[in-house]
Amino acid sequence: MLLGVIADDFTGASDIANTIAKGVAPNGGLRTAQFLGVPKTAAAADVEAGVVALKSRTIPVEEAVAQSLGALNWLLAQGCRQIVFKYCSTFDSTRDGNIGPVGEALADALDVKSVVACPAFPGAGRTVYMAHLFVHDRLLSESGMQNHPLTPMTDPDIRRWLRYQTRSSVGHVALDTVRKGAEEVAATLAAKDDTLVIVDAISDQDLITIGSAIADHKLVTGGSGIAIGLAENFIRCGLATGNSGRLIGRDGPEAILAGSCSGATRGQIDVHKRNHPTLAIDVDKVMSGETTSDHVIEFITGNHGEAPLAYSSGTPEEVKAIQAKYGREEVAAKLDAFFADTALKLVRSGVTRLVVAGGETSGAVVSALDLGSLTIGQEIDPGVPVLLSDGEKPIALALKSGNFGSADFFVKALKRLKAS
Repeated sequence: MLLGVIADDFTGASDIANTIAKGVAPNGGLRTAQFLGVPKTAAAADVEAGVVALKSRTIPVEEAVAQSLGALNWLLAQGCRQIVFKYCSTFDSTRDGNIGPVGEALADALDVKSVVACPAFPGAGRTVYMAHLFVHDRLLSESGMQNHPLTPMTDPDIRRWLRYQTRSSVGHVALDTVRKGAEEVAATLAAKDDTLVIVDAISDQDLITIGSAIADHKLVTGGSGIAIGLAENFIRCGLATGNSGRLIGRDGPEAILAGSCSGATRGQIDVHKRNHPTLAIDVDKVMSGETTSDHVIEFITGNHGEAPLAYSSGTPEEVKAIQAKYGREEVAAKLDAFFADTALKLVRSGVTRLVVAGGETSGAVVSALDLGSLTIGQEIDPGVPVLLSDGEKPIALALKSGNFGSADFFVKALKRLKAS
Protein backbone atom coordinates (compact mmCIF):
# COMPACT_ATOMS: atom_id res chain seq x y z
CA MET A 1 0.00 0.00 0.00
CA LEU A 2 1.36 3.41 -1.00
CA LEU A 3 -1.17 5.94 0.22
CA GLY A 4 -3.15 5.71 3.44
CA VAL A 5 -6.15 7.81 4.40
CA ILE A 6 -7.76 8.36 7.80
CA ALA A 7 -11.27 9.75 7.26
CA ASP A 8 -13.35 11.17 10.10
CA ASP A 9 -16.67 9.97 8.68
CA PHE A 10 -17.99 7.41 6.24
CA THR A 11 -19.27 9.65 3.44
CA GLY A 12 -16.00 11.54 3.53
CA ALA A 13 -14.13 8.27 3.23
CA SER A 14 -15.97 7.27 0.05
CA ASP A 15 -15.54 10.84 -1.23
CA ILE A 16 -11.74 10.78 -1.02
CA ALA A 17 -11.59 7.12 -2.13
CA ASN A 18 -13.40 8.23 -5.28
CA THR A 19 -10.90 11.06 -5.81
CA ILE A 20 -7.88 8.75 -5.43
CA ALA A 21 -9.32 5.99 -7.63
CA LYS A 22 -10.23 8.48 -10.35
CA GLY A 23 -6.96 10.44 -10.28
CA VAL A 24 -6.25 12.83 -13.13
CA ALA A 25 -6.18 12.27 -16.87
CA PRO A 26 -4.56 10.60 -18.66
CA ASN A 27 -2.99 8.33 -16.05
CA GLY A 28 -5.97 7.83 -13.71
CA GLY A 29 -5.62 6.91 -10.07
CA LEU A 30 -4.71 4.11 -7.68
CA ARG A 31 -6.34 0.76 -6.91
CA THR A 32 -8.32 1.84 -3.89
CA ALA A 33 -10.20 0.07 -1.11
CA GLN A 34 -12.27 1.54 1.70
CA PHE A 35 -12.27 -0.07 5.13
CA LEU A 36 -15.02 0.45 7.69
CA GLY A 37 -13.04 1.02 10.85
CA VAL A 38 -9.51 -0.18 11.50
CA PRO A 39 -9.11 -3.65 9.95
CA LYS A 40 -7.92 -6.54 12.08
CA THR A 41 -6.06 -8.17 9.20
CA ALA A 42 -3.73 -6.98 6.47
CA ALA A 43 -5.05 -5.43 3.26
CA ALA A 44 -5.02 -7.34 -0.01
CA ALA A 45 -1.65 -7.23 -1.76
CA ASP A 46 -2.99 -5.36 -4.81
CA VAL A 47 -4.42 -2.40 -2.85
CA GLU A 48 -2.39 0.74 -3.60
CA ALA A 49 -4.48 3.16 -1.53
CA GLY A 50 -6.40 2.31 1.61
CA VAL A 51 -9.04 4.54 3.17
CA VAL A 52 -9.92 3.82 6.80
CA ALA A 53 -13.37 5.22 7.56
CA LEU A 54 -13.89 6.27 11.18
CA LYS A 55 -16.91 7.85 12.85
CA SER A 56 -14.77 10.30 14.79
CA ARG A 57 -15.96 13.72 13.67
CA THR A 58 -18.21 14.48 16.64
CA ILE A 59 -17.04 12.07 19.35
CA PRO A 60 -14.98 13.31 22.35
CA VAL A 61 -11.55 14.62 21.33
CA GLU A 62 -9.61 11.97 23.23
CA GLU A 63 -11.52 9.17 21.51
CA ALA A 64 -11.07 10.76 18.07
CA VAL A 65 -7.32 11.04 18.62
CA ALA A 66 -7.04 7.45 19.88
CA GLN A 67 -9.03 6.03 16.94
CA SER A 68 -7.02 8.07 14.43
CA LEU A 69 -3.70 6.94 15.88
CA GLY A 70 -4.94 3.35 15.70
CA ALA A 71 -5.73 3.83 12.02
CA LEU A 72 -2.32 5.43 11.48
CA ASN A 73 -0.52 2.45 13.00
CA TRP A 74 -2.41 0.00 10.78
CA LEU A 75 -1.74 2.02 7.63
CA LEU A 76 1.96 2.31 8.42
CA ALA A 77 2.07 -1.45 8.96
CA GLN A 78 0.71 -1.85 5.40
CA GLY A 79 3.72 0.08 4.09
CA CYS A 80 2.07 3.46 3.38
CA ARG A 81 4.52 6.15 2.34
CA GLN A 82 2.09 9.04 2.80
CA ILE A 83 -0.85 9.58 5.13
CA VAL A 84 -3.87 11.83 4.54
CA PHE A 85 -6.12 12.94 7.36
CA LYS A 86 -9.40 13.63 5.59
CA TYR A 87 -12.11 15.88 7.02
CA CYS A 88 -15.10 17.58 5.45
CA SER A 89 -14.66 20.28 2.83
CA THR A 90 -16.84 22.49 5.05
CA PHE A 91 -14.37 21.93 7.93
CA ASP A 92 -17.09 20.45 10.16
CA SER A 93 -15.89 20.92 13.75
CA THR A 94 -16.56 22.80 16.94
CA ARG A 95 -14.15 25.32 18.46
CA ASP A 96 -12.72 22.46 20.54
CA GLY A 97 -12.03 20.03 17.69
CA ASN A 98 -11.76 17.45 16.39
CA ILE A 99 -9.76 18.50 13.32
CA GLY A 100 -6.97 20.36 15.10
CA PRO A 101 -6.27 17.84 17.89
CA VAL A 102 -6.26 14.89 15.50
CA GLY A 103 -4.05 16.73 13.00
CA GLU A 104 -1.55 17.63 15.73
CA ALA A 105 -1.55 14.11 17.17
CA LEU A 106 -0.81 12.58 13.76
CA ALA A 107 1.95 15.15 13.14
CA ASP A 108 3.51 14.37 16.53
CA ALA A 109 3.37 10.63 15.85
CA LEU A 110 5.11 11.08 12.49
CA ASP A 111 7.45 13.80 13.84
CA VAL A 112 6.60 16.32 11.11
CA LYS A 113 5.78 20.03 10.83
CA SER A 114 4.48 22.31 8.07
CA VAL A 115 1.59 19.91 7.46
CA VAL A 116 -0.77 21.20 4.78
CA ALA A 117 -4.37 21.83 5.87
CA CYS A 118 -6.59 22.49 2.86
CA PRO A 119 -10.33 21.64 2.83
CA ALA A 120 -10.82 23.04 -0.69
CA PHE A 121 -12.92 20.98 -3.12
CA PRO A 122 -13.65 23.27 -6.10
CA GLY A 123 -15.67 20.58 -7.88
CA ALA A 124 -18.24 20.85 -5.08
CA GLY A 125 -17.93 24.63 -4.76
CA ARG A 126 -15.59 24.71 -1.74
CA THR A 127 -12.62 27.07 -2.09
CA VAL A 128 -10.05 28.56 0.28
CA TYR A 129 -8.84 32.13 -0.24
CA MET A 130 -6.86 34.18 2.28
CA ALA A 131 -7.43 31.30 4.70
CA HIS A 132 -11.20 31.85 4.49
CA LEU A 133 -13.47 29.01 3.37
CA PHE A 134 -16.16 29.67 0.78
CA VAL A 135 -19.08 27.52 -0.38
CA HIS A 136 -19.73 28.66 -3.95
CA ASP A 137 -20.04 32.45 -3.66
CA ARG A 138 -20.79 32.53 0.07
CA LEU A 139 -18.54 32.57 3.09
CA LEU A 140 -18.83 29.33 5.03
CA SER A 141 -20.64 31.13 7.85
CA GLU A 142 -23.33 32.28 5.40
CA SER A 143 -23.69 29.01 3.49
CA GLY A 144 -26.15 27.22 5.78
CA MET A 145 -23.35 25.49 7.69
CA GLN A 146 -23.91 27.97 10.51
CA ASN A 147 -27.10 25.98 11.19
CA HIS A 148 -25.50 22.53 11.25
CA PRO A 149 -27.07 20.61 14.16
CA LEU A 150 -23.78 19.14 15.44
CA THR A 151 -20.93 21.27 14.07
CA PRO A 152 -22.26 24.79 13.35
CA MET A 153 -19.57 26.68 11.43
CA THR A 154 -19.99 30.31 12.42
CA ASP A 155 -16.51 31.53 11.41
CA PRO A 156 -15.18 31.26 7.82
CA ASP A 157 -11.60 32.07 8.91
CA ILE A 158 -10.33 28.51 9.23
CA ARG A 159 -6.90 29.66 10.36
CA ARG A 160 -8.55 31.28 13.38
CA TRP A 161 -10.95 28.34 13.86
CA LEU A 162 -8.06 25.87 13.74
CA ARG A 163 -6.04 27.97 16.15
CA TYR A 164 -8.79 27.57 18.77
CA GLN A 165 -8.28 23.79 18.53
CA THR A 166 -4.49 23.54 18.54
CA ARG A 167 -1.52 24.09 20.85
CA SER A 168 0.74 25.74 18.28
CA SER A 169 0.48 28.57 15.76
CA VAL A 170 -1.24 27.97 12.42
CA GLY A 171 0.52 29.04 9.24
CA HIS A 172 -0.80 30.20 5.88
CA VAL A 173 0.33 29.92 2.26
CA ALA A 174 -1.49 32.44 0.07
CA LEU A 175 -2.91 31.85 -3.38
CA ASP A 176 -0.31 34.00 -5.14
CA THR A 177 2.38 31.64 -3.81
CA VAL A 178 0.45 28.60 -5.05
CA ARG A 179 0.15 30.19 -8.49
CA LYS A 180 3.97 30.47 -8.68
CA GLY A 181 4.21 26.70 -8.83
CA ALA A 182 5.02 23.60 -6.85
CA GLU A 183 8.65 24.51 -6.15
CA GLU A 184 7.62 27.83 -4.59
CA VAL A 185 4.97 26.11 -2.45
CA ALA A 186 7.46 23.48 -1.32
CA ALA A 187 10.05 26.11 -0.38
CA THR A 188 7.48 28.22 1.49
CA LEU A 189 6.28 25.23 3.48
CA ALA A 190 9.84 24.15 4.28
CA ALA A 191 10.57 27.57 5.77
CA LYS A 192 7.64 27.43 8.21
CA ASP A 193 7.77 26.10 11.77
CA ASP A 194 3.99 25.78 12.27
CA THR A 195 2.58 22.30 12.77
CA LEU A 196 -0.45 22.95 10.52
CA VAL A 197 -0.49 25.35 7.57
CA ILE A 198 -3.61 26.53 5.72
CA VAL A 199 -2.96 26.59 1.96
CA ASP A 200 -5.24 28.54 -0.38
CA ALA A 201 -6.80 26.80 -3.40
CA ILE A 202 -9.64 27.89 -5.65
CA SER A 203 -9.25 25.46 -8.58
CA ASP A 204 -8.36 21.83 -9.23
CA GLN A 205 -5.11 23.01 -10.79
CA ASP A 206 -4.20 24.72 -7.51
CA LEU A 207 -4.74 21.40 -5.72
CA ILE A 208 -2.62 19.55 -8.30
CA THR A 209 0.15 22.12 -7.72
CA ILE A 210 -0.08 21.61 -3.95
CA GLY A 211 -0.10 17.84 -4.41
CA SER A 212 3.09 17.99 -6.47
CA ALA A 213 4.72 20.23 -3.85
CA ILE A 214 4.05 17.76 -1.04
CA ALA A 215 4.96 14.55 -2.87
CA ASP A 216 7.51 13.68 -0.18
CA HIS A 217 5.47 14.84 2.83
CA LYS A 218 4.59 12.07 5.27
CA LEU A 219 1.32 13.75 6.29
CA VAL A 220 -1.24 15.98 4.63
CA THR A 221 -4.69 17.04 5.84
CA GLY A 222 -7.72 18.35 4.03
CA GLY A 223 -10.93 17.63 2.19
CA SER A 224 -11.04 15.07 -0.58
CA GLY A 225 -9.80 17.68 -3.06
CA ILE A 226 -6.32 17.66 -1.55
CA ALA A 227 -5.90 14.12 -2.91
CA ILE A 228 -6.52 15.08 -6.55
CA GLY A 229 -2.83 15.11 -7.42
CA LEU A 230 -1.46 12.59 -4.94
CA ALA A 231 -1.98 9.46 -7.04
CA GLU A 232 -0.06 11.04 -9.91
CA ASN A 233 3.01 11.40 -7.68
CA PHE A 234 3.22 7.62 -7.27
CA ILE A 235 2.49 6.98 -10.95
CA ARG A 236 5.12 9.50 -12.07
CA CYS A 237 7.90 7.79 -10.12
CA GLY A 238 6.88 4.31 -11.28
CA LEU A 239 5.43 2.97 -8.03
CA ALA A 240 1.92 2.65 -9.54
CA THR A 241 0.59 2.14 -13.06
CA GLY A 242 -2.70 4.04 -12.93
CA ASN A 243 -6.32 3.03 -12.74
CA SER A 244 -9.79 4.46 -13.25
CA GLY A 245 -13.12 3.82 -11.57
CA ARG A 246 -14.59 0.42 -12.51
CA LEU A 247 -18.16 -0.21 -13.54
CA ILE A 248 -19.56 -2.23 -10.66
CA GLY A 249 -23.00 -2.62 -9.15
CA ARG A 250 -25.76 -4.93 -8.02
CA ASP A 251 -29.26 -5.62 -9.31
CA GLY A 252 -32.18 -6.07 -6.94
CA PRO A 253 -34.47 -4.18 -4.53
CA GLU A 254 -33.59 -0.62 -3.60
CA ALA A 255 -33.97 1.81 -0.68
CA ILE A 256 -33.03 5.42 0.07
CA LEU A 257 -32.50 6.70 3.62
CA ALA A 258 -31.85 10.38 4.33
CA GLY A 259 -30.87 11.74 7.74
CA SER A 260 -29.15 14.93 6.60
CA CYS A 261 -30.73 18.31 7.31
CA SER A 262 -28.59 20.21 4.81
CA GLY A 263 -30.24 22.51 2.30
CA ALA A 264 -28.96 20.40 -0.59
CA THR A 265 -30.46 17.18 0.77
CA ARG A 266 -33.79 18.85 1.55
CA GLY A 267 -33.87 20.12 -2.03
CA GLN A 268 -33.10 16.65 -3.37
CA ILE A 269 -35.92 15.22 -1.27
CA ASP A 270 -38.33 17.81 -2.67
CA VAL A 271 -37.36 16.86 -6.22
CA HIS A 272 -37.69 13.15 -5.45
CA LYS A 273 -41.17 13.62 -3.97
CA ARG A 274 -42.56 14.73 -7.31
CA ASN A 275 -42.38 11.29 -8.92
CA HIS A 276 -41.52 8.78 -6.21
CA PRO A 277 -42.97 7.54 -2.90
CA THR A 278 -41.49 9.24 0.17
CA LEU A 279 -41.99 8.81 3.89
CA ALA A 280 -41.34 11.65 6.33
CA ILE A 281 -40.11 10.24 9.65
CA ASP A 282 -41.61 12.09 12.62
CA VAL A 283 -38.66 12.60 14.99
CA ASP A 284 -40.97 13.23 17.94
CA LYS A 285 -42.52 9.80 17.40
CA VAL A 286 -39.11 8.19 17.02
CA MET A 287 -38.03 9.71 20.32
CA SER A 288 -41.16 8.46 22.06
CA GLY A 289 -40.92 5.01 20.49
CA GLU A 290 -44.24 5.35 18.68
CA THR A 291 -42.49 5.09 15.30
CA THR A 292 -40.08 2.18 14.85
CA SER A 293 -37.89 0.92 12.05
CA ASP A 294 -40.61 -1.60 11.18
CA HIS A 295 -42.79 1.25 9.91
CA VAL A 296 -40.05 2.25 7.47
CA ILE A 297 -39.45 -1.37 6.41
CA GLU A 298 -43.14 -1.75 5.59
CA PHE A 299 -43.08 1.43 3.50
CA ILE A 300 -39.89 0.53 1.62
CA THR A 301 -40.83 -3.08 0.86
CA GLY A 302 -44.29 -1.98 -0.25
CA ASN A 303 -42.77 0.33 -2.84
CA HIS A 304 -39.89 -1.67 -4.32
CA GLY A 305 -39.23 -0.68 -7.90
CA GLU A 306 -40.43 2.89 -7.26
CA ALA A 307 -37.24 4.29 -5.62
CA PRO A 308 -38.80 4.69 -2.13
CA LEU A 309 -37.23 7.30 0.14
CA ALA A 310 -37.57 7.60 3.93
CA TYR A 311 -36.19 10.76 5.52
CA SER A 312 -35.92 12.66 8.78
CA SER A 313 -34.53 15.87 7.28
CA GLY A 314 -35.92 19.07 8.78
CA THR A 315 -35.46 22.83 8.50
CA PRO A 316 -32.99 24.57 10.85
CA GLU A 317 -35.92 25.81 12.92
CA GLU A 318 -37.40 22.31 13.22
CA VAL A 319 -34.04 20.85 14.18
CA LYS A 320 -33.47 23.47 16.89
CA ALA A 321 -36.93 22.87 18.32
CA ILE A 322 -36.49 19.10 18.56
CA GLN A 323 -32.99 19.49 20.06
CA ALA A 324 -34.32 21.94 22.63
CA LYS A 325 -36.99 19.44 23.61
CA TYR A 326 -34.84 16.30 23.91
CA GLY A 327 -31.19 17.41 23.81
CA ARG A 328 -28.82 17.46 20.84
CA GLU A 329 -26.86 14.31 21.73
CA GLU A 330 -29.99 12.38 22.62
CA VAL A 331 -31.65 13.16 19.29
CA ALA A 332 -28.52 12.31 17.30
CA ALA A 333 -28.02 9.00 19.12
CA LYS A 334 -31.66 7.98 18.75
CA LEU A 335 -31.78 8.77 15.02
CA ASP A 336 -28.46 7.03 14.38
CA ALA A 337 -29.77 3.89 16.09
CA PHE A 338 -33.08 4.17 14.22
CA PHE A 339 -31.46 4.37 10.78
CA ALA A 340 -28.91 1.67 11.65
CA ASP A 341 -31.66 -0.75 12.68
CA THR A 342 -33.68 0.13 9.59
CA ALA A 343 -30.78 -0.50 7.21
CA LEU A 344 -29.89 -3.78 8.86
CA LYS A 345 -33.45 -5.05 8.50
CA LEU A 346 -33.65 -3.83 4.90
CA VAL A 347 -30.53 -5.72 3.88
CA ARG A 348 -31.69 -8.84 5.70
CA SER A 349 -34.98 -8.57 3.82
CA GLY A 350 -33.16 -8.58 0.47
CA VAL A 351 -32.33 -4.96 -0.38
CA THR A 352 -29.17 -4.93 -2.50
CA ARG A 353 -29.00 -1.26 -3.55
CA LEU A 354 -28.86 1.28 -0.73
CA VAL A 355 -28.45 5.06 -0.91
CA VAL A 356 -27.78 6.94 2.33
CA ALA A 357 -27.65 10.74 2.73
CA GLY A 358 -25.83 12.37 5.64
CA GLY A 359 -22.44 11.73 7.18
CA GLU A 360 -23.62 10.72 10.64
CA THR A 361 -26.44 8.63 9.20
CA SER A 362 -24.08 6.88 6.78
CA GLY A 363 -21.67 6.14 9.60
CA ALA A 364 -24.40 4.59 11.71
CA VAL A 365 -25.71 2.53 8.79
CA VAL A 366 -22.45 1.02 7.59
CA SER A 367 -21.30 0.35 11.15
CA ALA A 368 -24.46 -1.67 11.73
CA LEU A 369 -24.09 -3.54 8.44
CA ASP A 370 -20.46 -4.50 9.21
CA LEU A 371 -19.58 -4.79 5.53
CA GLY A 372 -15.81 -5.11 5.75
CA SER A 373 -13.88 -3.57 2.87
CA LEU A 374 -15.58 -1.78 -0.02
CA THR A 375 -14.51 -1.71 -3.67
CA ILE A 376 -14.57 1.77 -5.24
CA GLY A 377 -16.44 2.03 -8.52
CA GLN A 378 -17.57 4.76 -10.89
CA GLU A 379 -18.44 8.28 -9.80
CA ILE A 380 -22.13 9.16 -9.38
CA ASP A 381 -21.64 12.87 -8.69
CA PRO A 382 -18.50 14.75 -7.56
CA GLY A 383 -17.39 13.19 -4.29
CA VAL A 384 -19.80 10.23 -4.37
CA PRO A 385 -18.74 6.89 -5.94
CA VAL A 386 -20.46 3.54 -6.24
CA LEU A 387 -19.31 1.23 -3.42
CA LEU A 388 -19.57 -2.55 -3.54
CA SER A 389 -19.19 -4.63 -0.40
CA ASP A 390 -17.27 -7.89 -0.29
CA GLY A 391 -18.83 -11.20 0.69
CA GLU A 392 -21.16 -13.85 -0.68
CA LYS A 393 -24.11 -11.45 -0.84
CA PRO A 394 -22.61 -8.06 -1.74
CA ILE A 395 -24.63 -4.87 -1.68
CA ALA A 396 -24.09 -1.72 -3.73
CA LEU A 397 -23.98 1.52 -1.77
CA ALA A 398 -23.92 5.25 -2.27
CA LEU A 399 -22.99 7.29 0.81
CA LYS A 400 -23.70 10.96 0.22
CA SER A 401 -22.49 13.84 2.35
CA GLY A 402 -25.40 16.14 3.11
CA ASN A 403 -24.34 19.00 0.84
CA PHE A 404 -23.26 16.88 -2.13
CA GLY A 405 -25.05 15.80 -5.27
CA SER A 406 -27.24 17.19 -8.03
CA ALA A 407 -30.96 17.82 -7.59
CA ASP A 408 -31.84 14.41 -9.06
CA PHE A 409 -29.13 12.59 -7.13
CA PHE A 410 -31.29 9.85 -5.60
CA VAL A 411 -32.62 8.52 -8.91
CA LYS A 412 -29.22 8.88 -10.56
CA ALA A 413 -27.55 6.98 -7.72
CA LEU A 414 -29.96 4.04 -7.89
CA LYS A 415 -29.35 3.73 -11.64
CA ARG A 416 -25.55 3.79 -11.20
CA LEU A 417 -25.77 1.17 -8.46
CA LYS A 418 -27.28 -1.36 -10.86
CA ALA A 419 -25.02 -4.05 -12.30
CA SER A 420 -26.51 -3.67 -15.76
